[in-house]
Amino acid sequence: MNRRTADIGAIIDNGKLSRFQVVVLIMCFLVVLVDGFDTAVIGYIAPALRKEWGLTAGQLAPAFGAGLFGLMCGSFLLGPIADTIGRKKVLLLSVLVFSLGTFASAESQSMGMLTVLRFVTGIGLGGAMPTCITLSSEYSPARHRMLMVTLSFSGFTTGLALGGELASHVIPAYGWRGLLVVGGTMPLILLPVLSLLLPESVRFMAAHPTHKAALAEIVEKMTGTSGWQNVTFTEPNQTRDDGSPVRQLFIDGRAARTVLLWGSFFCSLFVFYLLTSWLPSILKDAGYDMASASRIGAMVPLGGTLGAIVVALLMDRMNVYRILAVTYFGAAVAIAMTGFLLGDVLALSCAVFLVGFGVAGAQNGLNLTSASIYPTSARATGVSWAMANGRIGSIIGSMAGAPLMAHFGQGQILFAAIAVPALLGALAILLLGWLTGRAHSAGSRDVAVPS
Repeated sequence: MNRRTADIGAIIDNGKLSRFQVVVLIMCFLVVLVDGFDTAVIGYIAPALRKEWGLTAGQLAPAFGAGLFGLMCGSFLLGPIADTIGRKKVLLLSVLVFSLGTFASAESQSMGMLTVLRFVTGIGLGGAMPTCITLSSEYSPARHRMLMVTLSFSGFTTGLALGGELASHVIPAYGWRGLLVVGGTMPLILLPVLSLLLPESVRFMAAHPTHKAALAEIVEKMTGTSGWQNVTFTEPNQTRDDGSPVRQLFIDGRAARTVLLWGSFFCSLFVFYLLTSWLPSILKDAGYDMASASRIGAMVPLGGTLGAIVVALLMDRMNVYRILAVTYFGAAVAIAMTGFLLGDVLALSCAVFLVGFGVAGAQNGLNLTSASIYPTSARATGVSWAMANGRIGSIIGSMAGAPLMAHFGQGQILFAAIAVPALLGALAILLLGWLTGRAHSAGSRDVAVPS
């Protein structure tokens, strides 16, 4: 090997997608799948909890909110840590925490106990997903990045759909505790596999010389060639020493875009978690049995899986921000229409599927966009803090179901109200795209505009 230095990003972008990189993406997919399952499990067990413990809808709100508050705290805390000590260590710790938290939740004897355990579970969930998004982005070639990260993140909606399907079988047979046992077992089984097969981020290692030998081994696996041990790898997308990763979110012209990104995340996750948390209960109160309500509710993540893939393919070919805004506007229309279709199971299922297609499809694009805005030294922080602000929306959304149902009823007006934040999210995305385009035209440093 004649070169003494090599750009790690160029090696990934110019090379073929290797088996090693595919394994990384599969590992991220599986982590996000169990993350999605354990995140949504509280919504699927809610009707059974209400029946067994004699609870009102409002009394369930603390358990919903505690888990999502934990998600927010985990995102805020673990993102900067991942940028400091590495992505893999934080990911393994996160998986361990949320698996044990879900297991322990199956032994809950009161709402107070369940609420505390959902908070602990949420901390682990909040650290896992942003780290997976960062890893999958950093291991994907630029020409396939949208699709590769989308396929990886589709594990989340797949996990949500799996939760709905398993809930319809497990809860009638084994009760709500059985579903929590399943949710705790899956990540525990996955943990040793991750420890063996999942590598550290190559971009993180390139920015930290102490990882030189390990990085050379990974590059050999990706390229299928040897002789990299004497090469010094560089990371051009590493900024100068600008202080903490958090500070880097607001310098070099990134402040306004960071705020708009946070706003779009807030609106997106507000709507998503309100629906995934309360739709089964709304449908049950509308006359559907528990199994039917779970299956219809599962149309949200199923639609989201397809929507994420379609949106990613479009984002590879068209303006990213316009695609996201149109997708989210379409979701708002589908949400409003859902209130008119509660009496027709087929039409209702189609409408809920389209809601998932738009909301989750746009959310996946936002996740990837958040990774593209920030440099390597702040990427995990940028993704996790954007998601943490989204978690604030998810907390409010998950707890807003009961008062919204009480104020608007459970028909057309309720779903029209839920559509409003979706429209605001579409507007925030358009403004974010406008500012990013201006910054790109001005040649601002570290601006990444996906094609």
